[in-house]
Amino acid sequence: MKISEITSCLEKFAPLKYQESYDNAGLIVGNKNTEIEKALICVDVTEKIIDEAIETKSKLVIAHHPLIFDGIKKITGKNYVERIIIKAIKNDIAIYAAHTNFDNSFYGVNSILSKKIGLTNTKILNAKSDVLRKLVTFCPLNKAEEVRNALFDAGAGHIGNYDSCSFNTSGEGSFKALNDAKPYVGEVNKLHFEKEVRIETIFSVYNEPKIINSLLKTHPYEEVAYDIYPLKNNFNKVGAGMIGELEREESEKDFLLHIKKIVKIECIKHSEFLGKKIKKVAVCGGSGSFLISDAIASGADIFITSDVKYHQFFDADNKIIIADIGHYESEQFIKELLLSILKKNFPNFAARISEVNTNSVNYL
Repeated sequence: MKISEITSCLEKFAPLKYQESYDNAGLIVGNKNTEIEKALICVDVTEKIIDEAIETKSKLVIAHHPLIFDGIKKITGKNYVERIIIKAIKNDIAIYAAHTNFDNSFYGVNSILSKKIGLTNTKILNAKSDVLRKLVTFCPLNKAEEVRNALFDAGAGHIGNYDSCSFNTSGEGSFKALNDAKPYVGEVNKLHFEKEVRIETIFSVYNEPKIINSLLKTHPYEEVAYDIYPLKNNFNKVGAGMIGELEREESEKDFLLHIKKIVKIECIKHSEFLGKKIKKVAVCGGSGSFLISDAIASGADIFITSDVKYHQFFDADNKIIIADIGHYESEQFIKELLLSILKKNFPNFAARISEVNTNSVNYL
């Protein structure tokens, strides 16, 4: 199996266009056309991970955190990043990162964390805008159904739990084919009027090339008229954090003790208890302090995240409990998620979760 088959599967689940501007998700080391038989899944890429990949003959390492964030001008082995790159290349090991595109996916990092906690009725906490586009095209009546279905097959018209969504208006188009034209209908140098359907549908921006290619391939006209409009609507399937509800209320202390068991952590840093029951819970795997105001605005009783600075705990302001459960701990379940995606799509492919604990934070 080629590496590109694996990466295409992961990117269909969480497109790279969902990643943040600062990120470096995707194939970082290696050739996408390389044939592989095994993959090793981890949170971080360390030298021990590469050693494990060598030992298990895994030619692809799939990590959550990218090995490289900033540009590298020299590779001399002076630090752990350069040493890992050298060792990976020497041993023909490719490295792939599934990072903030999986953070921002509805079914990604925050979804699996929410499931582990036991949340129901989950929604994106801070949905992204400027992710949706509207396509409008004009098609002769006898080809409208074919063109519309081709757009749906390419991924257009998907809204929440509904598919094949479009709006269709009948009208009349006009055009005159010039000397070099080969018109589908009408005659050269003669004004023609054609009964047409105006087809409107929406799509995610990451899918635009596929949508347009499908339109141009299926539409019968020599020159296809279409418009693309940017939409400001929030896309509730893409964004940061997640919020949901517990099936039963829990006391603040009992809930945090429950969280400790789930993520297997020695301690949890948190703001002052408010003496209220916990029912509505907001989460953000990784560094989520930028979402504190969103968690408060959502009416959450507690916000579970990591990397909260000292002064940011004051932002709770007796409105919410902020709980820092650790960066690695909040994202560790992505290993299970990545494995499940690969097993579902490639049942016979040998993917496995690393036995190495890459958490760089220790507790005494």
